[in-house]
Amino acid sequence: MATTDYHLAGHYAPVHDELTAYDLEITGSLPPELTGWYLRNGPNPRKENAHWFTGEGMIHGVRLERGRAAWYRNRWVRTESFEDQERVIYQADGTRNLRASAANTHVVNHAGRTLALVESSLPYEITNDLETVGAYDFGGELADSMTAHPKICPETGELHFFGYGSLTAPHVSYYRADAAGNLVVRQPIDVPGLTMMHDFALTRDHVVFFDLPVVFDYELVGRGMPYRWSDSYGARLGVLRRDDPAGGVRWFEVAPCYVFHTLNAHDAPDGRIVVHVVRYDQMFGESPDTPGQLWRWSIDLASGAVAEDRLDDRAGEFPRIDDRQAGLDTRFGYVAGSTKALMLDRLRRYDLHTGTSREHVFAPGQTIGEAVFVPAEDKPGGAGWLLTYVYDGATDRSDLVVLDAQDIAAAPVATVHLPARVPTGFHGNWLPES
Repeated sequence: MATTDYHLAGHYAPVHDELTAYDLEITGSLPPELTGWYLRNGPNPRKENAHWFTGEGMIHGVRLERGRAAWYRNRWVRTESFEDQERVIYQADGTRNLRASAANTHVVNHAGRTLALVESSLPYEITNDLETVGAYDFGGELADSMTAHPKICPETGELHFFGYGSLTAPHVSYYRADAAGNLVVRQPIDVPGLTMMHDFALTRDHVVFFDLPVVFDYELVGRGMPYRWSDSYGARLGVLRRDDPAGGVRWFEVAPCYVFHTLNAHDAPDGRIVVHVVRYDQMFGESPDTPGQLWRWSIDLASGAVAEDRLDDRAGEFPRIDDRQAGLDTRFGYVAGSTKALMLDRLRRYDLHTGTSREHVFAPGQTIGEAVFVPAEDKPGGAGWLLTYVYDGATDRSDLVVLDAQDIAAAPVATVHLPARVPTGFHGNWLPES
C-alpha cells in the first residue's frame, strides 16, 4: 500500500454527489428477516489527497425492509474540519484537536448510538439516515482518540476500545464502556514509542494489544501517512486481564510484522490465547508491502512462548465473523480475497476448526469490499447472510450483494441494484431494526 494515486481512480475513485434513491431494483429475493440498515464507511476525498487513508469519510447506506430495498443514501460525515478541510490534528504545543476528523474508517452501534470512527480522533455520532449529529466524547469523559475497531462483548454488552496517538507518554490507553455507554475503565498502556496500533483482540478473559514496528514519523506529517516501518522497534503482543485492568500488561515477543485487522480471538481450554489475524511481513517500508495472509498466534501464558502459524498463503483482507461470537471460539470466519494487487474479487469462508475453506468468486471486473455477517437465527455461529458492496467495472455501478453464508459458493440470494458507484472503502455493520 505505498503512497500512489491509485485511490483516485477506478473502483477507488471518489464520488461527488450525495444521493437518495427509493425502491431499489432487486434481482433474486431479499429474505424478509433482513430488516434494518446496512451502513459502510470509507474515504471519499473532496479534493486530491496524498493517501487513501486520509480522504473525508462518506457513509453508504441501504435500508432493507421486509423483502424490499427501501432506499440508498450516501452522505459525508460532517466533522468540525469538514468545511475548511484543514484537518490539523497535532497542534504547535503538542496537543491534539480530537474533533478534526476524517471519520472515514468504520461505523458501529452501541448503547443506542451509531458512531462513525477514525482512529486519530473522537467518534462522530450519526443517525441511521446518515445525518451527522456531532462529535461524541462519552459525556465529556473521553479526552483521547478512539480506535476504529472497538469490540463489543456479546456476553456483557461492554464496549472495549483504546486510543493512541499522543506525542507524549502514555502513547496508548485502554478504555471500557458498560452496556449503557458509560465510560468505566481508563488504563494507560506502556509502549516505547508512538506505534500505529490499528486493531486489537478481545477474549472472554483478556485484551490483547499489538505493539508492532510501524511508528510515527513527524517529518511525514502532511505528506500522506505519517507512519513508517522500523527495523529496530520490534514486535510484541500485550495481554491484559479483563478482570484486573490495572494489573499491568504482560508482553510476548513475536516476529516483526504488521496487522491491520483481527479476525477473532478466544481463550483455549488449555490456557492458551488463540488470535486469528490478517498479517503482513512488512508495511510502509522501503521495500514493496507484502500481501496480507491469515495467520494464527497461540500465546502460551505458562511458558511465555507464542506459536506463529500461517494458515493460508493466499492474499486476503477485511476479516469478519458472526459478531455474537466475538471473543469466543467461533468456527467460521470470512475474508475478502484477491489474486490481483489492490483488487478484492472473492469471498472466503474459513472453517477454523478443520482448516478448510470455500469461496465465492465474483465475475471478472467485479471488485468487492468487506462482507458483514447478518444472522438468520438466534443460535450464534449458525445460518446467516453475508452483505457486501460489489463494484462492476463494465457498468461503473455498484450493487449490494447478499450471499448465503453457509453456501458461500452458490449464486447470490439477492442483488440490490444501486443508482451509483460505491467506491472501495473500509468497514461497516448491519444495524437490525429493534
